[in-house]
Amino acid sequence: MGTAGLGSFFRRFLVACLVVTCGLAAPEAARAQSVGQILVEGTQRIEPATVLSYMVIAPGDRFDDERIDRSLKALFATGLFADVTTRRQGSDLVVRVVENPIINRIAFEGNQKITEDVMLKEVQLRPRQVYTRSKVQSDLQRILQLYRRSGRFAATVEPKVIQLPQNRVDLVFEIAEGAPTTINRIRFIGNAKYSDGRLREAISTKETAWYRFLSSDDIYDPDRLTYDREQLRRFYLSKGYADFRVVSAVAELTPSREAFFITFTIEEGEQYKFGKIDIASGIKDLDLAPFYAVLPMKEGETYDADRVEKAVQDITFELGRLGYAFIDVKPEIKRNREGRALDFTFRIDEGQRVYVERINISGNVRTLDKVVRREFRLVEGDAFNTAKLRRSRQRLRGLGFFEKVEIAETRGTTPDKVQIDVSVQEKSTGELTIGAGYSTTEALLGDIGLRERNLLGRGQDIRVNLSLSFKRQQIDHSFTEPYFLDREVSAGYDIFHRKQNLQRRSGFDQTSTGASLRTGFPITENLSALTYYRARHDMIENLSPQVSNAVRRQAGGTVTSLVGYGLAYDRRDDKIEPTSGFVGRIGNDLGGLGGTEHFVRSSASYTHYYAIADEWVLSGGIDGGHIVGLSDDVNIVNRFFIGGDTFRGFKPGGIGVRDPASGDALGANTYYTGTAEMGFPLGLPKEFGMKGRVFSIVGSAFDIDEATAIVLSSTALRASAGVGVTWISPLGPINIDLALPFLKQEFDQKEFFRFNFGTRF
Repeated sequence: MGTAGLGSFFRRFLVACLVVTCGLAAPEAARAQSVGQILVEGTQRIEPATVLSYMVIAPGDRFDDERIDRSLKALFATGLFADVTTRRQGSDLVVRVVENPIINRIAFEGNQKITEDVMLKEVQLRPRQVYTRSKVQSDLQRILQLYRRSGRFAATVEPKVIQLPQNRVDLVFEIAEGAPTTINRIRFIGNAKYSDGRLREAISTKETAWYRFLSSDDIYDPDRLTYDREQLRRFYLSKGYADFRVVSAVAELTPSREAFFITFTIEEGEQYKFGKIDIASGIKDLDLAPFYAVLPMKEGETYDADRVEKAVQDITFELGRLGYAFIDVKPEIKRNREGRALDFTFRIDEGQRVYVERINISGNVRTLDKVVRREFRLVEGDAFNTAKLRRSRQRLRGLGFFEKVEIAETRGTTPDKVQIDVSVQEKSTGELTIGAGYSTTEALLGDIGLRERNLLGRGQDIRVNLSLSFKRQQIDHSFTEPYFLDREVSAGYDIFHRKQNLQRRSGFDQTSTGASLRTGFPITENLSALTYYRARHDMIENLSPQVSNAVRRQAGGTVTSLVGYGLAYDRRDDKIEPTSGFVGRIGNDLGGLGGTEHFVRSSASYTHYYAIADEWVLSGGIDGGHIVGLSDDVNIVNRFFIGGDTFRGFKPGGIGVRDPASGDALGANTYYTGTAEMGFPLGLPKEFGMKGRVFSIVGSAFDIDEATAIVLSSTALRASAGVGVTWISPLGPINIDLALPFLKQEFDQKEFFRFNFGTRF
């Protein structure tokens, strides 16, 4: 073999050896790149198998950085570990974990305005749960949000971790609450028709001031700001600005985080009037004339969105009275921009037949559900009626148990069913009443009373009152069950004992002790009746030496046993603060069912309310009574004594029949009064709770049946006029009246100043 052939053979031999060597080494290399075992280190509570279950790489798999990285992320995502690391140890993969500790307890320090119970309900972490930083940060933000909702934007929260044995920790939130974040300034941009001051009155958010220390309206609340946008819209719509809109409402926090500046940007638009007003009906043979009579607006008047809503309610109410349960009243508006008028057509159509599926009541912590339900004019299964729903709300407000009554309609389980959601906010129904006053008749006087108008949440009314003065001592007790035997019939009783020093008024002392039983029931929705029996023992004693002969002949004891009834027709929009409507009452007493006194006594009254403007309410009323003896003269204890609260400007018993020698008031068998009063705002912030009034009263009291007595009596008209102020103070309502008689008789007795106050708990 030549040199060339030997070289070629040698090269082929080397290549063959290389191929064999590489083929034998490849499996070993492959085995060297595969994961042998996965070893878990650092676990204390958690089983290693749990760690392995989250790994996306397994023994036998090739070492893959991407899959190892995904395994790390999966372990971190569990929230069980504070740290996770991996390393390669030969052919094994070692996973080392640091477990998150277990929370032993959660505590709050520095919180005074928000209780720990409220915070525990808000945070998500709990004892015996795994501690994680992300959850702590989430709970920190929740606590800050709590403080911001309460108006404390300067509050800070710092979480502190206290290490304990066995990998446990105590979590403490250190809180610096800071001062409430108040409203330094509220301003408006774009208002030309109304001043900033007038618009501030229309919204519920207020600028901070010293006299708002009992209110939270000057604390920033973003939810209240949203509500104020709607308040502004309703205000302008009630004034005729149909195109009004709030462009923006911006709250800027000062750098010190102690106060906000609020800016409302608005567009007022043009003022509109009511144009042509019409009613169209899709119901066959429906007479539309009665519906025109109830419309609260007229053509040419300034547009008011509230009156449009009231028109829909009034038409619906009238349709409900006629028996139409399933109706739909929609106002159709045609805008005349050139004439700045809005034409309205109220279209009446048959609505979908809808029934009440359920009435849900919420917010009544103390008041029983049945107390709310029995005021509803609708029950489950009834045909839905908007008019009855509106009346139900009025009745609930009339109870006087709730600060707010909100009723909403929601869709039922089927399209022909509706659910009624009633949300109430209870208010204090217990009253501690303290009254004080001064007059030349009784000098200093006062009274104290305890009353609960919603006893045990059952709607029962119980009252105990004690009155004391230099001239009078009285204690009385009454109880009323408004739904006797679960029927719409009220039942109750009254017990009283009264001792009066009437020396300066009539020349004697009077002691009266008695009791009465009464029951009341509705006849119609607005008409109610009251019947009662009353027994009373009266003693006239301690006659003054100069007492009238008319009194001297009636000295001693008398027993009055009477039955009576009363009728009341009430169409007021609100029994607590009426602004429209009227109420009329008549009553008769028959004395003589036993006892010593025999008479018939009648009385009647009527009061009408008119809303002149916002918060301006005019009321006018008449009142009168007459008593006639059946077999003998009417005793002085059963006559009418007019004055004081019944005729401001005159003392109690200040007008009527009087003895010319002694000046003793003898009462009257007949009286009448007429009152006109205007209530109005005083221009002060509403938080002051002060309202003014001007009033004038006319009337007379005359006639007794003592034919042998020489008396002063006149049917001439008396009249007084005056002003008054009511202040709903932190101590309770305070009333001050100044009245001056300008028509009177020489023998009448005047009273210029009257004052009383009370408080509630």
